Amino acid sequence: MHYTQDESYYLLDAEEDATVYLGLKEGVDPEAMVADLRRAQETGVFDAEKYVGKYAVKKHDHVLIPAGTVHCSGKNSMVLEISATPFIFTFKLWDWGRLGLDGRPRPINIEHGSHVIQWYRTESWVRKNILNQVRLIAYGEGWCEESTGLHEREFIETRRTWFTGLSPHDTHGGVQVLNLVEGREAIVESPVNAFEPFVVHYAETFIVPAAVGSYTIRPYGESEGKECAVIKAFVRKEA
Repeated sequence: MHYTQDESYYLLDAEEDATVYLGLKEGVDPEAMVADLRRAQETGVFDAEKYVGKYAVKKHDHVLIPAGTVHCSGKNSMVLEISATPFIFTFKLWDWGRLGLDGRPRPINIEHGSHVIQWYRTESWVRKNILNQVRLIAYGEGWCEESTGLHEREFIETRRTWFTGLSPHDTHGGVQVLNLVEGREAIVESPVNAFEPFVVHYAETFIVPAAVGSYTIRPYGESEGKECAVIKAFVRKEA
């Protein structure tokens, strides 16, 4: 296929000790890591932190995961995964000691997985390229829009809009998938009554068809007068 398993973790919520595993430690020996992964299938023990970078994360962080990047979400966090072709091309390397019904580690295809790992994606590359790559795109009265990714190697774009009042949006001829990531309620409306207004709640997903064109989102109900935010994902247009 002409596209790959690209994904990201958006942190909807996180405790103080929340972490993600991302990329490799500097100087990792690929043969040693693969050997330890194979051994773990028999012993049920693998020292992930010996090989994989571990980073503290907080609410509203966005971790980008271009295909071939070793990754895993840690404990005490609620992750919104924004991805393409979910489950099709993901190869598990380590199952954290979980056992199958036969009391043994569940089978994992380390052979396939080891062939797609991008070994140059170490801690220095991760910090520079895929941790919280946020930049301001536009702003107006009561709202601002930020780009939060994804990486240039990925074909999905994500935008986050913070708003305390009416925030403008446009599909620009492409379908858009959004989640309310801050606030209890928001209402989605059409300036030209192209659709009936509808209310979305925290963490809910909603889809705006390409034909809609312009639309607006504003705080509603319990969230009126408070700051809300949505994260929007769409396929980048070809250059």
